[in-house]
Amino acid sequence: MVSAAAVEAKGVTKVFGAGPDSVRALDGVSVTIRENEFFTLLGPSGCGKTTLLRLIAGFDFPTEGEILLYGQDIAPLPPFKRPVNTVFQNYSLFPHMTVGQNIGFGLEMLRKSKAEVDARVAEMLRLVRMEELRNRKTSQISGGQQQRVALARALAPQPKVLLLDEPLSALDYKLRKDMQIELKRLQNETGITFIFVTHDQEEALTMSDRIAVMSKGHILQVGTPRNIYDHPAERFVANFIGETNFLQGELAGTAGGKANVRLSCGGAAIAATLPEGFSPKEKVTVVVRPEHAQIVGNGTRATLTGRLENVVYFGTDTHFYVRLEDGNEFIVRQQNSRTKPNSLAPGDQAGIVIDDTSAQVLRD
Repeated sequence: MVSAAAVEAKGVTKVFGAGPDSVRALDGVSVTIRENEFFTLLGPSGCGKTTLLRLIAGFDFPTEGEILLYGQDIAPLPPFKRPVNTVFQNYSLFPHMTVGQNIGFGLEMLRKSKAEVDARVAEMLRLVRMEELRNRKTSQISGGQQQRVALARALAPQPKVLLLDEPLSALDYKLRKDMQIELKRLQNETGITFIFVTHDQEEALTMSDRIAVMSKGHILQVGTPRNIYDHPAERFVANFIGETNFLQGELAGTAGGKANVRLSCGGAAIAATLPEGFSPKEKVTVVVRPEHAQIVGNGTRATLTGRLENVVYFGTDTHFYVRLEDGNEFIVRQQNSRTKPNSLAPGDQAGIVIDDTSAQVLRD
């Protein structure tokens, strides 16, 4: 069963400035974000993801288009009257206040009774596992703890939607990984719709129910993390998320959502999945993730052949860099096994096997 729409953007355009110096930050963006969903806006700096978040929050207004919250046009509502809350990169905590006072501040501004504030603060402290720090000043706690306080403060008024603008960017790597798990737990426990902005692909893949990949004011693809990773529809999406190999070929035929592609390098024919909205054309680009291919020794039947130039051991897996016959590089990532160690070495002739589920045709 598909959840109801929590947030809908319909043909949203945002232009900053006027005349020749104007900047089109968003260009006709339409997207539906479901209730109780962890939804991520992913893309490089300047792609429009934070602008879209600010439009939902009410800090800016669309030049064109509509933004609906549970079917209601929220454009006329100022930020403080929208049932959404925002967690910023810098947390914006009050350093002279305690943890408990920071969490309760927004509730007091809503004129909640002292009993209601105390009960809600206690509930939030339990949720973020910080009961023992209730009376500690926020200037006396760690960055990760400050981030939890900011989350608790934003969740305390029970918003329908929580907006998160790269809130993990200031944390170190290990703490950021821990907080990714913590954020997903909080979303599951509260049932609130989370809209998360990041440029970190791993962060998006780890936490999201669905991801919207953005570039230059457009949403290029929306899907689950697995769908976005395994079946990128466009070259930008494939290149931006994870490591990948691009192969050129000719389209020999299509049937049942699959294409038969004859590769330009070596002439082998492979099956590849077609993206939605694909228009048949003679020349196509095919993408294969490094871990979706297999490397084999010389003489073994393979889809592609070339010379192994480098072997890099990463502990859990090994990366093989193969120079193909047409001069392009192809990377294979293979999980390491203690019982079947790799016997190939740089300089060896090697083959690459691509099975029927590995390749994806790109729309562009």
